[in-house]
Amino acid sequence: MSQIKLLHSGGNGVNISAPDTNPSSDRTVKLPSTDADGTITTKDSDNQLQQVVGVNGGQLSHRNIIINGSMIVAQRGTSSTVNGYGTVDRFRSAHANTDEAPTQEQVDVASGTTPYTLGFRKAFKMTNGNQTSGAGTSDVLYMLYTVEAQDVVNSGWNLLSSSSDITLSFWVKSSVSQNFYGNLISLDGTVQAYTYETGTLTADTWTKITKTIPGNSNIQINNDNGGGLLLEFLIFRGTAQTGSVTLNQWRTYDSSVRNPDMTSTWYLTNDATFEITGVQLEVGDTATSFEHHSYADELRRCQRYYVRDGDEKYHYNASTGTVEHIELPVQMRADPTIDLEAVPGSGSVNRSRVNWFTVTSMGTSSGNIRYSAEAEL
Repeated sequence: MSQIKLLHSGGNGVNISAPDTNPSSDRTVKLPSTDADGTITTKDSDNQLQQVVGVNGGQLSHRNIIINGSMIVAQRGTSSTVNGYGTVDRFRSAHANTDEAPTQEQVDVASGTTPYTLGFRKAFKMTNGNQTSGAGTSDVLYMLYTVEAQDVVNSGWNLLSSSSDITLSFWVKSSVSQNFYGNLISLDGTVQAYTYETGTLTADTWTKITKTIPGNSNIQINNDNGGGLLLEFLIFRGTAQTGSVTLNQWRTYDSSVRNPDMTSTWYLTNDATFEITGVQLEVGDTATSFEHHSYADELRRCQRYYVRDGDEKYHYNASTGTVEHIELPVQMRADPTIDLEAVPGSGSVNRSRVNWFTVTSMGTSSGNIRYSAEAEL
């Protein structure tokens, strides 16, 4: 008769015996530790609980609702002062009434830091301009990410239930020690907002922020390809849009009172920097280890919103000034806006069918063309 021994990590065990027509030596199975209510869990080197399929109700892949949370894809370039999408895919900057425009960048994560040891190599960085006139009441500067509505609705989060949670986690570093705020904003129906704080960050030190956010019966997010949930990473907002806000609870969004009054130390420090990486939004009340993807996988997910062709592989007919078609690598979120680049002559684009575009009025010089297609939220 063979035996199976179930051994708890603490050392206690129990033997289970069963008749066997072909007995062999006993086998010992060691179970991972359990939490207070008996749920089987395990932890990684960052002391974060790991979900076990079929036990915690979580999943091992596609946990992260955020695309490009490790900041590895930057199709548009690595540095820009534009207001909006300019570098890291899916993340954008927003600023208004600044004396000097801030710079957004995709930058390297320094070796030896905790995020580096956890596999992060890139970050999204904002560098402050010189705000010579001080902190104006209408000045704003922050980072944004918009989650497609159907990605929220189909994630498994029961957004209407206060007993159903999503968890946001990310790494952040500021060159100035101060407290910062963040917002989650639902974008359909009567807009709702949830504000949290980072706590006072130690200057030039990476800090992991984790926030567990319950559902709420007032939230509305449609099952479509529009914007569903806006994530704001606030660096500064003037008093024209700040006031009394209760943290860590949902409320009806008020555009004139978006978050508590903010310290202006960072904003008034010339060339101050603010960086984030490892942004993860997942269903459940536990922040699991970041779900890393290959560059190829992350690029393909980003291309639903923005495609830039760098191969210069599409030829046009010099005698007619036309290109038969351009084929996009993936189905984009919506009909994109096409921008023709490095074309000897003017051009226009007419949609012919899904993922194909007819290009006309290209001039008469022969050569290659490059293009970008954008369907951002």
